[in-house]
Amino acid sequence: MPLESCMILLDNSEFMRNGDYIPTRMEAQNDAANLLVGQKTQSNPESTVGVIAMSGGSGSTGSTVGAELLVSPTDDMGKILSALHGIPIRGGHGDNEVSEPPVDVAASVQVASLALKHRRNKNGAQRIVLFVGSPLTNVETRTLTRAGKQLKKNNVAIDVIAMGELEENEPKLKELVDAANGSGGEGGERTCHLVTIPPGVLPSDVLVGSPIVHGGGGGGAVSSPGGMGGGGGGGDMGGAFAEYGGVDPNMDPELAMALRVSMEEERARQERAAAAAAAAAAEEGKEESKDGEGMEMDESGTPAADAKPTAEEGKSDTGAEVEMGDEDALLQQALAMSMAESADAAPEEVADEKKPVAEDTQMEEDDDDEDAAMQLALQMSMNPSEEPSSAATSAEANTEGQQQEFQDPQFVNQFLGSLPGVDPNDPGIQSALRNLNADKDKKDEAKKDEDKK
Repeated sequence: MPLESCMILLDNSEFMRNGDYIPTRMEAQNDAANLLVGQKTQSNPESTVGVIAMSGGSGSTGSTVGAELLVSPTDDMGKILSALHGIPIRGGHGDNEVSEPPVDVAASVQVASLALKHRRNKNGAQRIVLFVGSPLTNVETRTLTRAGKQLKKNNVAIDVIAMGELEENEPKLKELVDAANGSGGEGGERTCHLVTIPPGVLPSDVLVGSPIVHGGGGGGAVSSPGGMGGGGGGGDMGGAFAEYGGVDPNMDPELAMALRVSMEEERARQERAAAAAAAAAAEEGKEESKDGEGMEMDESGTPAADAKPTAEEGKSDTGAEVEMGDEDALLQQALAMSMAESADAAPEEVADEKKPVAEDTQMEEDDDDEDAAMQLALQMSMNPSEEPSSAATSAEANTEGQQQEFQDPQFVNQFLGSLPGVDPNDPGIQSALRNLNADKDKKDEAKKDEDKK
């Protein structure tokens, strides 16, 4: 933002005790003033801000003392904030004998103009920010208009913030702003603005979106009647920051970027929705055109549906006959299918009947085979063949071979020596072997004698 020297005029009359703004008019005004001071000093490091209290108190006769200069234009934030928070509430209610207003707006603006002449940097622009929370009952409109023209002559811009008593103050303050904008404000650039704050709303929240904070010159002296529209009472909400949702990216880059991304996403969503709606409308138009082409037209240009009732009745009778013929054909086809199904089912039933007979025959054959096998086994057991005689012969041969082996003394000694725990030289074993041999000799002699006989 360009270099600027600003004077903030605060209303500190008794009317600022009212609680129609949270928590009171005075505290809400101080909050908005803090916002403006921070914005002015941060926008340009060489910008300066001064503070004026418009009610300097009451004199001995009860009259209101003029404006009091608290801080001359400076860039010292400590002095500015100390002056803002140290302003006391004083002055009258405007109901004294001389019927003077609680604050003298014209005189306060003149004092601010004189303070700006003594600014440190003469190259910067001049601006006055005026807070009004007291009724301007006895203030003439021409007085404010004359003050506005004087500001225009001295190249001083003015921003007015109306808090409370809106019905009475708004028309007069609008005249002040219009006079400060001059004749060029009708169609040209408007550097002065009027913002009205509705009751119950924080002034700082409204000022954030107004050209007073953004410093846009394209706004204008706009009065927002009735309330909430006053938040944007400065015309276009800083056209330079429209892509960031009206937020200055220099003051809050993160918020500005978040608003920009959100606006882009919303724009893309709206474009997709519009494209889908256009495609749906095109499809509906094609369907309607097809339906229109399919309708038959008679000679007079009317649709076939509007033909004479007699023709419709004739067509309906013919259609009924055709439908009856179709029903008969369907019945005949159903009968033929049922007959075919019954014919196919008959061979299957015969085959199912033959299956148990074949199974019974197979079982009988198996029983006959078992009986034959039993009879063969009985015959073999009842009529022994030559197999027993050959078995007996082989058994006798084995017995004789074993006897011959045991008759051999060398074989017997080796056999006894191989047995564990047996001593072949034992006297008992030797006597047993001798007895066995003697018995064998006797049997051989007896057999020889029998053979001789």
